Amino acid sequence: MRELLSAILVLTHAISGIPSHQQSPSSSPSRVRIRLEQPREGAPILLGLPFPKGALHSPDQVRLLAPDGRELPSQITEVSTWAPADESVKWIWVFFFAEASDEYVIEYGPTVRRAWPPPQRVTVINNQGERGFAEVTTGPLRFLVRKGEGGFLHRVQLDVEGNGFDESDVIAEGPLGRGSFLDLLDDVGVDPSRAVITRTVVERGSGPLHLVLRVEGEYRYTRADNPAAPFVMRIHAYAGKSYLRVLHTFVYTGVPDKHRPQEGEHAHVATQGEKIRREEPGDPGWTQPNDRLAAAGLALEVKLSPRRRMRTSYREGRWWQDGERREVAREVSTARAISLLQSGPKPTRLPPVPESTPDRRLEGFFAHLDVDDRTIVRAERADGWMDISDERWGLAIGIRHFLEEYPKELRWEAPGRATAFLWSPRVEPMSFARWSSELEYEDGSEGTVENWAQGLAKTSELIVYFHKSEAVDIERTMSYVLDPPVAHADPTWYADSGVYGRFAPRAERFPEFERALDYKFQWWLFNQRWVPWFGMFDHGDGKWNFDGEKWDVWVCNEPAVDFMLWLHFLRTGDRRFYLAAEAASRHSMDVDNTHWPPDPKYYGETNSALDFWETLRQPPGTKYLGIGRRHGMQHWSRALSAHVWVAGWLASYYLTGYHRGLDAAIQTAETYLKRIWGEHDLTGRRLYLSAWNLVEVWDATKDERYLRELKERIARMLVWQEREQGGSLVMDRYGYSQNYASHALARYLDLTGDRVVRAALVRHARRVRDVPPLSHGMESYLATIHSLVVGYDLTGEPSFLQELKRRIEPLKMDALPRPIDDSWTQRELFVALEKASHLPRNPDGSRPIWSFTHGLRVFGWTHAYGLPYALRVLAQP
Repeated sequence: MRELLSAILVLTHAISGIPSHQQSPSSSPSRVRIRLEQPREGAPILLGLPFPKGALHSPDQVRLLAPDGRELPSQITEVSTWAPADESVKWIWVFFFAEASDEYVIEYGPTVRRAWPPPQRVTVINNQGERGFAEVTTGPLRFLVRKGEGGFLHRVQLDVEGNGFDESDVIAEGPLGRGSFLDLLDDVGVDPSRAVITRTVVERGSGPLHLVLRVEGEYRYTRADNPAAPFVMRIHAYAGKSYLRVLHTFVYTGVPDKHRPQEGEHAHVATQGEKIRREEPGDPGWTQPNDRLAAAGLALEVKLSPRRRMRTSYREGRWWQDGERREVAREVSTARAISLLQSGPKPTRLPPVPESTPDRRLEGFFAHLDVDDRTIVRAERADGWMDISDERWGLAIGIRHFLEEYPKELRWEAPGRATAFLWSPRVEPMSFARWSSELEYEDGSEGTVENWAQGLAKTSELIVYFHKSEAVDIERTMSYVLDPPVAHADPTWYADSGVYGRFAPRAERFPEFERALDYKFQWWLFNQRWVPWFGMFDHGDGKWNFDGEKWDVWVCNEPAVDFMLWLHFLRTGDRRFYLAAEAASRHSMDVDNTHWPPDPKYYGETNSALDFWETLRQPPGTKYLGIGRRHGMQHWSRALSAHVWVAGWLASYYLTGYHRGLDAAIQTAETYLKRIWGEHDLTGRRLYLSAWNLVEVWDATKDERYLRELKERIARMLVWQEREQGGSLVMDRYGYSQNYASHALARYLDLTGDRVVRAALVRHARRVRDVPPLSHGMESYLATIHSLVVGYDLTGEPSFLQELKRRIEPLKMDALPRPIDDSWTQRELFVALEKASHLPRNPDGSRPIWSFTHGLRVFGWTHAYGLPYALRVLAQP
């Protein structure tokens, strides 16, 4: 009986997600419960899972179980370790195909071994010679990507008979030089691009069940004044499957407007002080577009017989409703062209942009399904996919965020060209000119006029499904990418893992504080779909100030809005916050940063030594590579040296396997190594934020160069703390940036155990306890919450806890009369939230910048990076 009771207790602790280092040796192997939100049978699932220090020592000691205890085929990838503090595994990626269940179990420990070999596997040949290629075989599907002109898939074979591949199995080929495209328009006319693939790489996370092929290339133009534009595609292939997930990233290299460039421009982000010329707002060229985006997309030539049939679906009702799905299917044997277009108000989104009023939602979204010259469906929202098939096989293509990232179009043209337009040529070209040449101001200082559109990027996500003609799973397969399931562990597991410090999972013990977090994030989500914050280059971002009638400027991710959303997802397991965080990370790393031109890079993939010396003769890249955008009416209207946050990008990398998150974070870290701003870059909030960013990138890469730079910057912080700031890590001018310093040094301490840094954190906690920073009111005052938590954790000093309890009192939130959903108008919800808030007003009675109904910008300093950690301390006995 005693043995039975012991076994029950062991199983209970394992399923509940208690870290293995807190369990007795007899409990091995250990288990972590996994849950799927919006599960779909057969869906490919990639879960990023963290482990506490010392809990897991090899990715080979992990396997996946179904609820009934059966082992399921899985692919496990080690992503990072706890080094140098500990050599154990910190993050893994778990890949599997979902069954009908929404619950699974990860089993791990020294006695665990995964079944091998898997029942099916992906194979790849990646020949990177001069005329190289990559060939991937999933079982039923084989595709070839060739270096040189092409831009997407060179050839695709589908083995519908199951008897092996031959020439009769070629279902599609890529148009020469136009497999993908990024066409520009200027005063001369359209300059159509020709895509050239230069390199293919098999990414981390590739294995027998799931393979990621990175395809690099550039779009080249006919006219000499249009420089080549880089692109990267990541093609995800799956064992036994005939669909591909495609992530396509392009970089805009055009000249966005017609202002007169002057030597010494960009005084606000000057890298020298001798030749400085302040931009002239009187130049009308700022608002005159030059190189506009005429069309962008991917294309295939599909081999179909004349007996063709088309399928797609749309939603009934308004654009913001989850209306009934209506399928459209018809014979199109005689059709010359079929088009599914999704667009809406002012696709370029140049201000002023039409928006909903506080009482009424915006009109003007539309989805049209056209066959030749006749519109057969008019709706406000399409599902974003279209299938064309004949009696043997077919091709279905879908574009994710078809509505949210409008304008989009899916088009088929006889005899067999299928095109997914990421920017449709049926709408006006995208202009990157400034909407106004008026000066912009920051903190009351003299403003500047800038345009930083050149070098922005954009990533779009697609699914391409090659199938047998009788396939009945097309809509479900499309949903794997267009409306994907989300996997997560129990929030307690993330909280106890320590990968983001020790925070509290969402619980009901402190409802007045939990509401402060829940309501704020829900207010953000509500406005995304009310305003709405849609558009190809806007989706994922949100705005800053709300005056009760309208919002003003884009946040541009300050201060790591995407990471706030990721942290709330970890605390709750709520799929809504996962999707919002994912969109915010993708937008901010692409649109809100400079990606071109990069420095030349030699990869060593050729036999000729001369190639290295030729690389050295190429011109250097921009010194501004990797710097971020400041909030403004447009995402590219202002740059700033301290306006880039990588924590959320790396969270998207760890949690979702999004490789571009790591790429963008490394790009920013490389900029820190260059120190382009001299001592300006090594003071104030720029210093504190760089430490946070660098510790994140060093942890992800273990690159010693980043560690050396990080150590020197931390040393500077500690010198300033002692000599100039009376024990505070943060100068009074930037009191709101407490979280940058405390999170950066706490993460560094966790990885190194550095005693000097430990002492500095304790001294800082004492300083902010004794001398509360008020330089920015509640921004600075409440930004100290995390510092007090760290001080209490390191010392157990009760005065830290007493001051913490007193300091968080204004964050309490009263309950609303009903849940936040579509039954509210924006005005009603605004009034209700202001009434429920306990945040004080300014002494003159005006609404302060930290008002609850503003955006997420100030919220990061006052709530998001402190309160989850404080709630964990409050819950301790």
